[in-house]
Amino acid sequence: MELPLKTAAAENKASSEAGAESRSSGDIRGRHGLKDMMEQLMKAVFLICGLVAVGFVLVISAYLVISGIPAIREVGLIPFLFGADWDPANKSGNPAYGILPMILTSIYGTAGAIVIGVPIGFLMAVFLSKVARPGPAAVIREVVDLLAGIPSVVYGLVGMMLLVPGIRVLFGLPAGDSLLAAVIVLAIMILPSIISVSETALKAVPKEYEEASLALGATELETYFRVSAPAAKSGIAAAVVLGVGRAIGEAMAILMVAGNVANLPGLLKSVKFLTTAIAGEMSYAGGLHRQALFSIGLVLFLFIMLINALLNLFLKKSGKEDG
Repeated sequence: MELPLKTAAAENKASSEAGAESRSSGDIRGRHGLKDMMEQLMKAVFLICGLVAVGFVLVISAYLVISGIPAIREVGLIPFLFGADWDPANKSGNPAYGILPMILTSIYGTAGAIVIGVPIGFLMAVFLSKVARPGPAAVIREVVDLLAGIPSVVYGLVGMMLLVPGIRVLFGLPAGDSLLAAVIVLAIMILPSIISVSETALKAVPKEYEEASLALGATELETYFRVSAPAAKSGIAAAVVLGVGRAIGEAMAILMVAGNVANLPGLLKSVKFLTTAIAGEMSYAGGLHRQALFSIGLVLFLFIMLINALLNLFLKKSGKEDG
């Protein structure tokens, strides 16, 4: 009688083990199924977010084209882009809609800000990521973050109260509102973006690159500028693009220090940027004047697209040469 009892117990034990294994495998399949479902859901969310971003760009592009083309058609493409006079409120009844002075002012102002801001920002990024001790670097990063958080109107106010009178006294001008003041303000405003993005790119360079350079006899500075910087050139280029975008798109701060007069650009002359024309005149513009301001927005949009396309072309060419 003992043998059948042992056999029955063994069978019960095997049956319970098989049931446990079945339940375990069922739980595993259930967890995998839930994980797959969550993964598919997140993919759908990411896809929707990407489509929304693309949709916004398409809507903005279409709106600018639809709103800006009528004025260009009525004024004429050549007179609009290359005309030297901007006088929509001409009292004699012959309004002028030439934006060449504003185009050149925006180009010169942005170029000047980049010439000043990019070297300073890049060198500061190298200092923070490679040279500075953790304590001072943390303090400087807090200051950079504070600069990034200051509203643009505050930059304009400080420039109007300190920089503009200083330029007036230094150069003996009737007024200090000038392209020079705008360039200095823009250079300061683009520093946080350039420093933060360039520092992140430099920190992402593998340590092995620098160690190999040092092992071959290069100094630390040579390693930073001839190894780390070229390896991080994509990130540094992205920082420059952000700086260019901030400089081209800024309006309020420039409106307060540039003088807002549509003159051909001169370093010590009052000037008007494309953005300040829109910000300063949209509130009272009507008819063709209002349409012309939308055309200015379209020109700004095309500038940004052209800069991005040229930068991508440069990076692809550099990548092929490195490869």
